[in-house]
Amino acid sequence: MSKLSKAKRDKRKKQQTKRPFLRLNAQQQVQNHAVLVNEDGQAVAAIGLQGREWLLAIGGQTMGNADNPVPMLAMLKHLSNVQEAEGRKVTLEYSELMQKLLDTLAEEAGQTAEEYLDKLVAEFASEQAEDAAAEGEASDEAAADTAGAEGAADAEATPTADADGKPQA
Repeated sequence: MSKLSKAKRDKRKKQQTKRPFLRLNAQQQVQNHAVLVNEDGQAVAAIGLQGREWLLAIGGQTMGNADNPVPMLAMLKHLSNVQEAEGRKVTLEYSELMQKLLDTLAEEAGQTAEEYLDKLVAEFASEQAEDAAAEGEASDEAAADTAGAEGAADAEATPTADADGKPQA
């Protein structure tokens, strides 16, 4: 080895472009695979893949994650239906990978992809209706409890009489 080989090697290293090195805790980019877009072209909600984890984002906030994105897709489809029922125009677009996952799960269930997705959307809608009904019953019970407590307070404030008509304490 010559005495100049180290100098040549150092010169070559200096001329090479700097390569960023991957940090252990570095966040991976999220690749969107389903996007719900409003009439202004803004993303309302999205499903993305970050590494091996599927993320659901609504309004710019990450709302949850899962191993299987198809139930999240059904949730976005339901959200799309609700938005359209309220008179807003939205579109749900999803990737080929999402379509392949949907096709695979639908095939296992013996249905077409549309039928499978519609079934999941219907299940999600019925769960939401049940939750709303339960919430309504809870508020009715709370109102009845409040009315019952007020009635009991009135009864305590009003003195009662015994059989002879004498007030009781």
